[in-house]
Amino acid sequence: MNYTQNQKISQITPSTLIVGIDVAKEKHVARFQDDRGLEFGKRLIFENRIHGFQTLLDWVNHIQKENHKDHVIFGMEPTGHYWLNLAYFLKAKGYDVVLVNPMHVKKSKELDDNSPTKNDIKDARVIAQLMKDGRYSVPNLLEGVYAELREGVKLRDQLIKQLMIIEGRIENVIQRFFPEFFDVFGDWKGKAAFHTLRMIFKS
Repeated sequence: MNYTQNQKISQITPSTLIVGIDVAKEKHVARFQDDRGLEFGKRLIFENRIHGFQTLLDWVNHIQKENHKDHVIFGMEPTGHYWLNLAYFLKAKGYDVVLVNPMHVKKSKELDDNSPTKNDIKDARVIAQLMKDGRYSVPNLLEGVYAELREGVKLRDQLIKQLMIIEGRIENVIQRFFPEFFDVFGDWKGKAAFHTLRMIFKS
Protein backbone atom coordinates (compact mmCIF):
# COMPACT_ATOMS: atom_id res chain seq x y z
CA MET A 1 0.00 0.00 0.00
CA ASN A 2 1.29 3.47 -0.87
CA TYR A 3 1.06 6.15 1.80
CA THR A 4 1.85 9.86 1.66
CA GLN A 5 4.45 11.05 4.14
CA ASN A 6 1.72 12.61 6.32
CA GLN A 7 -0.11 9.29 6.41
CA LYS A 8 3.11 7.54 7.36
CA ILE A 9 3.73 10.01 10.17
CA SER A 10 0.17 9.47 11.41
CA GLN A 11 0.97 5.76 11.83
CA ILE A 12 3.44 6.77 14.55
CA THR A 13 1.48 7.69 17.69
CA PRO A 14 2.35 8.17 21.40
CA SER A 15 1.49 4.50 21.93
CA THR A 16 3.97 3.36 19.24
CA LEU A 17 7.30 1.71 19.99
CA ILE A 18 9.70 2.40 17.12
CA VAL A 19 12.39 -0.22 16.54
CA GLY A 20 15.22 0.74 14.19
CA ILE A 21 17.36 -2.19 13.11
CA ASP A 22 20.72 -2.16 11.35
CA VAL A 23 20.97 -5.53 9.60
CA ALA A 24 24.15 -7.43 8.77
CA LYS A 25 25.23 -10.92 7.74
CA GLU A 26 25.71 -12.41 11.21
CA LYS A 27 24.34 -9.97 13.79
CA HIS A 28 21.79 -7.15 13.81
CA VAL A 29 21.62 -4.08 16.05
CA ALA A 30 18.31 -2.67 17.33
CA ARG A 31 17.50 0.67 18.97
CA PHE A 32 14.17 1.57 20.58
CA GLN A 33 12.40 4.93 20.85
CA ASP A 34 9.02 6.63 21.02
CA ASP A 35 7.27 9.08 18.68
CA ARG A 36 9.21 12.02 20.18
CA GLY A 37 12.59 10.39 19.62
CA LEU A 38 13.20 9.49 23.28
CA GLU A 39 15.14 6.24 23.55
CA PHE A 40 14.29 3.23 25.70
CA GLY A 41 17.18 1.27 27.17
CA LYS A 42 20.43 0.36 25.45
CA ARG A 43 20.93 -1.04 21.99
CA LEU A 44 20.31 -4.75 21.50
CA ILE A 45 22.65 -6.94 19.46
CA PHE A 46 21.05 -10.18 18.28
CA GLU A 47 22.00 -12.95 15.88
CA ASN A 48 20.57 -13.36 12.39
CA ARG A 49 19.01 -16.65 13.48
CA ILE A 50 15.58 -17.71 14.72
CA HIS A 51 16.71 -17.64 18.37
CA GLY A 52 18.11 -14.15 17.81
CA PHE A 53 14.78 -13.00 16.39
CA GLN A 54 13.02 -14.38 19.46
CA THR A 55 15.48 -12.51 21.69
CA LEU A 56 14.46 -9.32 19.89
CA LEU A 57 10.75 -9.99 20.47
CA ASP A 58 11.33 -10.81 24.15
CA TRP A 59 13.13 -7.49 24.59
CA VAL A 60 10.42 -5.63 22.66
CA ASN A 61 7.68 -7.15 24.82
CA HIS A 62 9.58 -6.08 27.94
CA ILE A 63 9.90 -2.48 26.71
CA GLN A 64 6.24 -2.42 25.65
CA LYS A 65 5.02 -3.43 29.10
CA GLU A 66 7.41 -1.11 30.90
CA ASN A 67 6.45 1.93 28.80
CA HIS A 68 2.80 1.17 28.00
CA LYS A 69 3.20 0.84 24.22
CA ASP A 70 0.54 -1.18 22.40
CA HIS A 71 1.83 -0.75 18.84
CA VAL A 72 5.25 -1.74 17.49
CA ILE A 73 6.76 -0.86 14.13
CA PHE A 74 10.06 -2.34 12.96
CA GLY A 75 12.23 -0.64 10.35
CA MET A 76 15.45 -1.55 8.55
CA GLU A 77 17.48 -0.92 5.42
CA PRO A 78 17.03 -3.43 2.55
CA THR A 79 20.67 -4.53 2.82
CA GLY A 80 21.28 -7.35 0.34
CA HIS A 81 19.16 -10.33 1.35
CA TYR A 82 20.10 -10.16 5.04
CA TRP A 83 16.89 -8.36 6.05
CA LEU A 84 14.45 -10.81 4.45
CA ASN A 85 14.43 -13.59 7.06
CA LEU A 86 13.84 -11.12 9.88
CA ALA A 87 11.17 -9.24 7.93
CA TYR A 88 9.24 -12.42 7.11
CA PHE A 89 9.56 -13.60 10.72
CA LEU A 90 8.14 -10.33 12.06
CA LYS A 91 5.38 -10.27 9.46
CA ALA A 92 4.36 -13.83 10.41
CA LYS A 93 4.10 -12.66 14.03
CA GLY A 94 1.72 -9.87 12.96
CA TYR A 95 4.07 -6.89 13.31
CA ASP A 96 4.39 -3.90 10.99
CA VAL A 97 7.65 -3.91 9.02
CA VAL A 98 8.93 -0.95 6.98
CA LEU A 99 12.06 -0.10 5.00
CA VAL A 100 14.16 3.05 4.95
CA ASN A 101 16.24 4.24 2.02
CA PRO A 102 20.01 3.67 2.54
CA MET A 103 20.72 7.05 0.93
CA HIS A 104 18.48 8.75 3.50
CA VAL A 105 20.40 7.01 6.28
CA LYS A 106 23.71 8.19 4.87
CA LYS A 107 22.53 11.80 4.45
CA SER A 108 21.00 11.87 7.94
CA LYS A 109 24.28 10.71 9.49
CA GLU A 110 26.13 13.47 7.67
CA LEU A 111 23.68 16.04 9.07
CA ASP A 112 23.93 14.66 12.62
CA ASP A 113 27.72 14.53 13.00
CA ASN A 114 29.17 15.39 9.59
CA SER A 115 30.23 11.78 9.10
CA PRO A 116 28.70 9.17 6.77
CA THR A 117 30.94 6.46 8.26
CA LYS A 118 29.30 3.08 8.79
CA ASN A 119 28.42 2.51 12.45
CA ASP A 120 25.89 -0.18 13.37
CA ILE A 121 24.74 1.46 16.60
CA LYS A 122 24.43 4.91 15.02
CA ASP A 123 22.71 3.50 11.93
CA ALA A 124 20.00 1.80 13.98
CA ARG A 125 19.29 5.10 15.74
CA VAL A 126 19.14 7.02 12.43
CA ILE A 127 16.77 4.40 10.98
CA ALA A 128 14.43 4.85 13.96
CA GLN A 129 14.49 8.64 13.54
CA LEU A 130 13.67 8.38 9.84
CA MET A 131 10.73 6.12 10.70
CA LYS A 132 9.49 8.69 13.21
CA ASP A 133 9.52 11.32 10.46
CA GLY A 134 7.57 9.11 8.07
CA ARG A 135 10.52 8.53 5.75
CA TYR A 136 9.91 4.87 5.09
CA SER A 137 8.23 2.54 2.63
CA VAL A 138 6.15 -0.60 3.16
CA PRO A 139 7.72 -3.67 1.51
CA ASN A 140 5.70 -6.13 -0.53
CA LEU A 141 6.61 -9.36 1.24
CA LEU A 142 5.20 -12.02 -1.06
CA GLU A 143 4.38 -15.48 0.24
CA GLY A 144 3.67 -18.95 -1.14
CA VAL A 145 3.55 -19.40 -4.90
CA TYR A 146 3.95 -15.65 -5.49
CA ALA A 147 7.27 -15.60 -3.63
CA GLU A 148 8.40 -18.66 -5.58
CA LEU A 149 7.46 -16.98 -8.87
CA ARG A 150 9.45 -13.87 -7.96
CA GLU A 151 12.50 -15.98 -7.13
CA GLY A 152 12.02 -17.89 -10.38
CA VAL A 153 11.97 -14.66 -12.38
CA LYS A 154 15.13 -13.44 -10.59
CA LEU A 155 16.90 -16.72 -11.35
CA ARG A 156 15.85 -16.57 -15.00
CA ASP A 157 17.16 -13.01 -15.32
CA GLN A 158 20.48 -14.05 -13.76
CA LEU A 159 20.83 -17.01 -16.13
CA ILE A 160 20.06 -14.83 -19.16
CA LYS A 161 22.75 -12.33 -18.10
CA GLN A 162 25.28 -15.13 -17.58
CA LEU A 163 24.41 -16.61 -20.98
CA MET A 164 24.90 -13.23 -22.67
CA ILE A 165 28.33 -12.88 -21.04
CA ILE A 166 29.38 -16.37 -22.19
CA GLU A 167 28.11 -15.75 -25.73
CA GLY A 168 30.04 -12.48 -25.83
CA ARG A 169 33.23 -14.25 -24.78
CA ILE A 170 32.79 -16.92 -27.45
CA GLU A 171 32.24 -14.28 -30.13
CA ASN A 172 35.37 -12.41 -28.99
CA VAL A 173 37.46 -15.59 -29.27
CA ILE A 174 36.14 -16.28 -32.78
CA GLN A 175 36.86 -12.71 -33.89
CA ARG A 176 40.35 -12.89 -32.42
CA PHE A 177 41.50 -16.25 -33.81
CA PHE A 178 39.19 -16.78 -36.81
CA PRO A 179 38.29 -13.29 -38.13
CA GLU A 180 37.25 -14.74 -41.52
CA PHE A 181 34.59 -16.90 -39.87
CA PHE A 182 31.96 -14.17 -39.98
CA ASP A 183 32.63 -13.61 -43.70
CA VAL A 184 31.05 -17.02 -44.21
CA PHE A 185 28.59 -17.24 -41.32
CA GLY A 186 26.46 -14.38 -40.10
CA ASP A 187 25.78 -15.98 -36.71
CA TRP A 188 28.02 -18.49 -34.96
CA LYS A 189 24.99 -20.01 -33.22
CA GLY A 190 23.49 -21.31 -36.48
CA LYS A 191 23.53 -25.08 -37.01
CA ALA A 192 26.13 -25.11 -39.82
CA ALA A 193 28.30 -22.49 -38.12
CA PHE A 194 28.20 -24.32 -34.81
CA HIS A 195 29.13 -27.62 -36.50
CA THR A 196 32.06 -25.88 -38.23
CA LEU A 197 33.30 -24.47 -34.92
CA ARG A 198 33.21 -27.90 -33.35
CA MET A 199 35.29 -29.28 -36.21
CA ILE A 200 37.80 -26.41 -35.92
CA PHE A 201 38.31 -26.82 -32.18
CA LYS A 202 38.58 -30.60 -32.48
CA SER A 203 41.37 -30.38 -35.05
